[in-house]
Amino acid sequence: MRLHLICVGRLKSGSEKELAAHYIERASAMGRLIGFSHIELRQTCESRALRPDDRKREEAKALRTLLPPEAAVMVFDESGVAITSLSFAFELKRARDEGTANAACVIGGPDGLDTDFLNQASRIVSFGRMTWPHRLARIMAAEQIYRAMTILSDHPYHRT
Repeated sequence: MRLHLICVGRLKSGSEKELAAHYIERASAMGRLIGFSHIELRQTCESRALRPDDRKREEAKALRTLLPPEAAVMVFDESGVAITSLSFAFELKRARDEGTANAACVIGGPDGLDTDFLNQASRIVSFGRMTWPHRLARIMAAEQIYRAMTILSDHPYHRT
């Protein structure tokens, strides 16, 4: 299964970009051993539209161009349900075991995601009730993908 982390906004050079890339690289290396043939970070620019609804629509359109064909889409959004790392890992495992070719984890822009995009997602999850900066949300998503790979590999990184 190919797994993509797709985000609105491009990180500039620096520690946040390096840390997100670090987790994606580690997840990719571990994932290849357990049936995740490819783990990749994809990004699109934030919209410059004046109105929030217009920005969300433009960003949703750009996100759709980055989604692989027929991908199972999980969205990280504050409106979602908080799940555990184990639940996240087992959702990825279930998708892999069911023969899903492509899965995508998506993070919208600062205004959130367009309602139509959210309604088309197979799952909407939250990082909890706190509000997080988008740069940190991307790092947290990348780390959770890595953590999922360690859980599915019985690696000691995740200790319960």
